Amino acid sequence: MNKFLYLIEYFNEEPIIIQVVWLLSCVLFVTAIVLILYLKTLRSHLRKNEKNISKFENEYESNLIAYLYSGNEEEMISKEQFAIISKMKTGILDSFKRKIFVSVLLKLKNEISGEMEESIQNLYNQTNLKSYAEAKLNSRDWYAIASGIRELTLFQVKEAHSKIVKFSNHPRKEVRKEVQLYLVSLFSFEGLNFLNDLETSLSEWDQIQLLEELQKFENQQIPDITLWLKSKNEYVVIFALKLAKIYNQFEMSEVLLDLLNHKSEKVRLELIPVLSHLYVVDAKEILKNNFSKSSIDEKIVFFKLLENLADVNDEPFILEHIHHENFEIKFSALKILKNCNINTFKSLELVPSESEFVKIVKFIENN
Repeated sequence: MNKFLYLIEYFNEEPIIIQVVWLLSCVLFVTAIVLILYLKTLRSHLRKNEKNISKFENEYESNLIAYLYSGNEEEMISKEQFAIISKMKTGILDSFKRKIFVSVLLKLKNEISGEMEESIQNLYNQTNLKSYAEAKLNSRDWYAIASGIRELTLFQVKEAHSKIVKFSNHPRKEVRKEVQLYLVSLFSFEGLNFLNDLETSLSEWDQIQLLEELQKFENQQIPDITLWLKSKNEYVVIFALKLAKIYNQFEMSEVLLDLLNHKSEKVRLELIPVLSHLYVVDAKEILKNNFSKSSIDEKIVFFKLLENLADVNDEPFILEHIHHENFEIKFSALKILKNCNINTFKSLELVPSESEFVKIVKFIENN
């Protein structure tokens, strides 16, 4: 006790700066001890979790294999399978075990095909896992909603369509992405109807993923995309333009020509290559008339179109731009001139040989 009082007296006699240092040292020491204890507890908890996960994974894998090989042709669900289903229903009441069971199901589903894959799908339905996934759609947590939609997509639960489509304009892009993949993965081109009312953005990556999903279907009969091309949402219009190009929508020519006056430059820049791909010759005159008020990017893309669609009648316009200040336009104009009228093109070499212009002409001539 005397020693303790002595230490307190000694501490009180020290300068303020020394007292602060000692106090900070004590605080840091206690904090370090607490963190060490916390990390040891956390590490122990994680190890215990890993053991439990491994244990249940092995158990569920054994049960699933038994389920797959205990079926027979006489009964839709054999007695052995029914017993396994009952056991699984009891186990998945616990959310931790349910998560492990679903992951094992998915792993096995990706490794098999044919009748066995159908059996896994049947087991998912029989164990009522669908209801747990659908329950996540009522969560206030966006992550839970996205997780639920993803699971319903992977297990191809089409009955959840009316519940999932409501999230098409969800404020979180992660949820919208899962909704879009669900609709297209399960309903092909019909699933694209979410575009009718889409009010949010549709990123380039999301568009690529949707197009990849559509490519997986054998039936490539695309619906009428007129409504999407006329959408007020520029992201929908841009995606519709990709569809028009990939699926060669030649019948959309008139609608596409109307888009040349679209207020969005992004749309116009996406549109011009589509017009070139579909060989919409009527676009040339419209673009020529708008050339002076077009942005430099639009002018460059237009000349790319002319490389594909130009003919001898376009020569006067081309000659006006062979000395354009923009190198890409100048280079493109000379390439087009060479294809339209080789004699006029060769006459360009008569200018002084040291000219950079002539160097470009000679390069195009030799390539």
